[in-house]
Amino acid sequence: MIVILLGPPGAGKGTQASALVKRLGFPHISTGDIFRANLDAGTPLGLEARGYMAAGELVPDDLVVRLVGDRLSKPDVREKGALLDGFPRTVAQAEALEGFLTAQKAAVDACVLLDVPDSALVERLSGRRVCRGCGQGWHVSFSPPPADLKCPRCGGPIYQRDDDSEATIKSRLGVYHDQTSPLADWYKSRGLLRVVDGQAPPEEVGAALAKLLA
Repeated sequence: MIVILLGPPGAGKGTQASALVKRLGFPHISTGDIFRANLDAGTPLGLEARGYMAAGELVPDDLVVRLVGDRLSKPDVREKGALLDGFPRTVAQAEALEGFLTAQKAAVDACVLLDVPDSALVERLSGRRVCRGCGQGWHVSFSPPPADLKCPRCGGPIYQRDDDSEATIKSRLGVYHDQTSPLADWYKSRGLLRVVDGQAPPEEVGAALAKLLA
């Protein structure tokens, strides 16, 4: 089974992906992990990607698909399937992935969307606070930090990261809606889209995902 996990920033994809792979026993594949593995190993694909990155350019879709395709060709994926997290990000990448899988006599079995409205995402992400010293986290609504903004664990200052500012979050959501959100309609047209309410408690979201993919 090959499953794509789709959702906006802050929807909980990382948390749910980790739980799913433990529950269902198939590999978790993220483009970040694939890039790091190929760069560290100095593979031909990694060296090709490094050239674009060193020049400050985006790695082209064709190369990203070849990197993902190389990972999908490994024995563990052929035996157990895979959960794709963070790929594809665009319809062009989805089309390229479909072409690759068709050539391998394989296919995506489902695309699962964690559906969370923008207003909830902004509240969820902008409310995060973190200790600059040890990294412990809080949330102003759900688990407020100490009033003096000093970490009780290490005494470090508690602050809001730049990428958790409301303006930055809205910008990231704009990019998601422009580039990645159309994937939902693309997979829906193929009868592969499944939607899960991402606002539910994490354990309920996890149970719904497991039921869909069982």
